[in-house]
Amino acid sequence: MRLLLPLAIALVLCVLTQHANGQDLEDNDFAEFEDFDDDEFVMGEAHQADQQQQAQQQQQQGAGEGRQGNGPGKGQSKSVPASQDSEDFMEMDDDQTDDDGIVEDEDSEFEHFQDEEEFEGFASTIGDQDELRQGEPVGKHAEPKLTIPKVPIHFRTHWDSYWMEMLMLAGLMAYFANYLVGNKKNSAIANQWLSIHRSLLEDNFALVGDDGKKETEGSTFTFNKESESVYTLWCSGRTCCEGMLVELKMIKRQDLVSLIAGIMKPVQDQLHIKVELTADSMDNFVFCVASRKQATKMFKELNDLNKFCCLVSKAEDKYNIPGFALLSEIAEVSASILDSRVVAALNKYSHLIDYIHMSDQYSGPIQQEDPNQLKRPEVRRILHCGFNVPVKGDLEEMKPLLILVFYLMDRVRRFKLSKEAKAKSDKNRAAVEEEFMKSTHQARAEAAALRREEKRKAEKEKILAEEDPEKQRRWEKKEQKRQLKKQAPKMKQLSIKAL
Repeated sequence: MRLLLPLAIALVLCVLTQHANGQDLEDNDFAEFEDFDDDEFVMGEAHQADQQQQAQQQQQQGAGEGRQGNGPGKGQSKSVPASQDSEDFMEMDDDQTDDDGIVEDEDSEFEHFQDEEEFEGFASTIGDQDELRQGEPVGKHAEPKLTIPKVPIHFRTHWDSYWMEMLMLAGLMAYFANYLVGNKKNSAIANQWLSIHRSLLEDNFALVGDDGKKETEGSTFTFNKESESVYTLWCSGRTCCEGMLVELKMIKRQDLVSLIAGIMKPVQDQLHIKVELTADSMDNFVFCVASRKQATKMFKELNDLNKFCCLVSKAEDKYNIPGFALLSEIAEVSASILDSRVVAALNKYSHLIDYIHMSDQYSGPIQQEDPNQLKRPEVRRILHCGFNVPVKGDLEEMKPLLILVFYLMDRVRRFKLSKEAKAKSDKNRAAVEEEFMKSTHQARAEAAALRREEKRKAEKEKILAEEDPEKQRRWEKKEQKRQLKKQAPKMKQLSIKAL
């Protein structure tokens, strides 16, 4: 019994001791957080006070008032009663979580700028930007300072901004104004020329100004407007010619660009008269007298002058035509055409006469060699004259030139070649014809072979269509003999004289 009593007392004491320890644990559930100093709890509210201070600094723009607000915050944080420890802890914990989230968002918001593959050189300038930004906390990456360029405003109220448009508009207005003026001036020149030469044309032709329409009968006495700078007039009804075409080629005065180009390379209005002669009104010869520059150009471009004529040496002294070159086929023609009246006109109007061309083999400009061309181009007998229109516009000065054209028409009709000159002319034309035949021999041979092949093919189709076995057999036998004869070697027969 003596032993049981002390054991019972010890057991009761142990139970009481454990019960007392359990109450202390229940009262101090947050004992593990008691090790933190009060300053750490105060930092949460101090951080909030700093944020409020920065907001006040931005609104009031004064640093002094913001600094005075820091003291009361700390004092209030230290005077928190013990009964509100748990609530303050919870508020501090929420503030810390919010602050941690904000800091994490600031770090991750501009983290993609550190990617050197997309933003080159940004990582090296972060430190400089942190130094330039005084309000940013130390160690945090500052927001990148993006420089936005100033985009010009497209629509402005100042007229100076539309100088390009106004310049283009002025250019268009100048072009259209020049078009109207130039077109009117060219038309006036054509009408003036026709009014001056109308009486002369009526005396020599029965029809003046035919426009080719059935509704119009008789003379129209008007130019046909081919373009703004080209006017044509067709005349017919005269002996020794089928008709005469008057073509007035003027400067493109309606085109402002052509006028500007004409300043660097001057051009002049020209009058071209082309007379189509009848077959019995002209002998076979080719003749041309022109200015030196124009003669060289025509010799290179026109087929008849290139094939039949040659440049006459010292023609200026021989025929008294200074400033002109002579291309002639037969010397007899040159002496007959260039009589005293024609030479006087060439000397007096040398600044207006560009060329005078007579030919019975006129076929136009030289054509490129075509292997499929089997016939020579069609030739005509023509009298072609080119005159320059006076620069000052005195068209009365051109009236003697039209009289010269009529005189040349009658002169060519009366001129006849001698026997020697005619023989030489025929020889020249035969040589040109032979040269053409040689150049097209292969093409003509191929064309003939093709015609023969088509003929045999048509014959075969005809035989097969008759369905007569006997005729088909005879045709096949004939065709076989022809093929054997064609494939057999050719042998030459030689005749040997007996000794």
